[in-house]
Amino acid sequence: MLNAITLIGLNLAPTGSKNVNGGELMEEAPFPPFDPTYFPSQIFWLLVSFFALYFLLSKIFLPKISWAIDERSEKISDDLENAERMQKEAQEAEISYTESLALARAKSNSVAETTRQAIEAELKLEMDAENKKADIKSKAAEDHIKSIRDNAMKNLEIVSCEVAQTAIESLTGSKISLKVIKKALKEG
Repeated sequence: MLNAITLIGLNLAPTGSKNVNGGELMEEAPFPPFDPTYFPSQIFWLLVSFFALYFLLSKIFLPKISWAIDERSEKISDDLENAERMQKEAQEAEISYTESLALARAKSNSVAETTRQAIEAELKLEMDAENKKADIKSKAAEDHIKSIRDNAMKNLEIVSCEVAQTAIESLTGSKISLKVIKKALKEG
């Protein structure tokens, strides 16, 4: 075996002499793991270590690791399912919120429109009533003004006749009746 290692070029187990302490030759022993005399015990302990490690891994450590990985996978899948469910619930809640908001807006618009129409109708009735009252007062005021004007015109006619009578009397010295003066004013 040693020759095979040397042939490969590794030359890990040198077997020659070495010059130490001023030219004195000492025989060197090969490195123990590469010494063929120790190969049987090394192979024995290699097999024992391999099977012990294999037993520990296959019966103790790997099942625990496998169980932990399975638990983690289940936890992750459960968490993903819960997240998906919650996302759907959130989307449904958002849709419900949007619908209720739209319904509330429509209802408020309807109430506002109904209120506006009711107020307009009430205002129209009040305006009509106030317009009627104003028309009645206006008519009464017009009638009053007309009666005052008619009275003023009668008084003006009387006064103008009296002024004309006084002026004629002052100018001519003769007295003329009011009827003649009224007739003359009307004709002319």
